[in-house]
Amino acid sequence: MLKTSPTVKTASVERLLDLWSERFILNLSSLSSGNLSPYSSLQEAASAEGRAFTAAKLKDNVLDVNCQMAWIQTKALYGYIPNVLDLNEARLITQFAFRIYRKLLEIYQQQSLENHLLTAGLEDNVSVLGIQAVEELASALEPILMVFQEQHLASKDWRALGFMTTQLNFSNKLILKKLTPPEKILLTPYLKFVEEQIAMPWYRVCAAAAKYELGSPMLTLVQQMLPVCEDVAQSVYRQLVELLPNHRSRRGGLSDPEVTYSCLRDLNMFQAYIWLCLLEESMTPLKKELLPLCEMVVQGVEIPWEMIEKWCQVLADEMISRVNPEQQELLLPYIEGMQQLFFEERARLGFREESVGGVI
Repeated sequence: MLKTSPTVKTASVERLLDLWSERFILNLSSLSSGNLSPYSSLQEAASAEGRAFTAAKLKDNVLDVNCQMAWIQTKALYGYIPNVLDLNEARLITQFAFRIYRKLLEIYQQQSLENHLLTAGLEDNVSVLGIQAVEELASALEPILMVFQEQHLASKDWRALGFMTTQLNFSNKLILKKLTPPEKILLTPYLKFVEEQIAMPWYRVCAAAAKYELGSPMLTLVQQMLPVCEDVAQSVYRQLVELLPNHRSRRGGLSDPEVTYSCLRDLNMFQAYIWLCLLEESMTPLKKELLPLCEMVVQGVEIPWEMIEKWCQVLADEMISRVNPEQQELLLPYIEGMQQLFFEERARLGFREESVGGVI
């Protein structure tokens, strides 16, 4: 859930902002090495002129069509649920999705990679190239994303929440189809940022670091674990595939690409909420935001509750295995608190024992 997060600038906050920005570095693996300078086309696309050309390619009518197509695809995915959104709600959501991308392209043109890193040679600097000034991007997009989120919440139907990230995911894929490989490399981190920002409270995690000094145990733990969140998600996902080989959803099995993507995204989201709770020293974000969302999914899409509990258990074990005994003492109350919340909610809702290998 996206919430306004005014940031007090401290050394601790700056450190987490730097770590957050590392989630959006460029992936250069698709660059061809068949020519003398595989980075020359990237340099050209990264220039002010190149970024303006990319934005012009995705002019308003293209964005509008893409957002509408993404809505149609999302509607088709959720088509088994009658009346998930009425036409007026869908139009509003599509209009605000269009505004998000138009604003994103404005920012994309303003932030340039045409600097000393490029001229010095990308080969030696790939680990530091990505979105410039991630906090500025978050602040610029926040008002539009908040209204986009409000349009979903205003429907008073939990299923509209599923449209939020799904529509952005489909829109991102349609936009990338219009781009050249170098353009895709440069714009992908921005598209990833939009999709994450609506679902993951990373900005709030950074803001919550303000009350901690550099070197404090709590901050050190978060600093250590933020860079490996993706590795944790990958490891947990692989374990779940092995544990639940027959588990399927309406989008396919756990090993299908679309389901894999969603699982990895959600495993990152769970971690973000755990670190937010730890830094705020409160279970409220998990209890008031993540738990209700999971409850909606369990009830509406008929995911066996045991699947959620298995998910939490494997994630908890993986996170605990990556920290030392002193850090485990800091982390355990929030890991165990998460598991207890889900256990109590299941009991409250009266879910019976079911196989976790069922259909979701």
